[in-house]
Amino acid sequence: MSSTKLRTEFTTFRPEGFLSAANASEFLEKLTTEIKSSVNPALLVNMEAVEFMDSAGLMVLIKAFRLAQSLGHRFGICSLAPSVRIMFELTQLDKAFEIFENQAAFQGAIAQ
Repeated sequence: MSSTKLRTEFTTFRPEGFLSAANASEFLEKLTTEIKSSVNPALLVNMEAVEFMDSAGLMVLIKAFRLAQSLGHRFGICSLAPSVRIMFELTQLDKAFEIFENQAAFQGAIAQ
């Protein structure tokens, strides 16, 4: 009998605090660097420590999503606070992004 263990790798990026116009350029720079330097085929933005996000923060995620797609990376978001999730729903971006309940759900999805 033989078995194969599948090990799916992904990079986790975990922003904290407020994602707004005040720090959008720094957020974009850090996220872009993470995407470009990642050797893993998937990137998860874990938003559990994000307290607030405005439209500038949302635009950073859109730019990062497009960059990840252009490089052939899978891009997911997890652990959205209700106030942040509603922004995705109102703009209908919840249909464009892969949004997961938590990191374990993302890991399960990429393992399939």
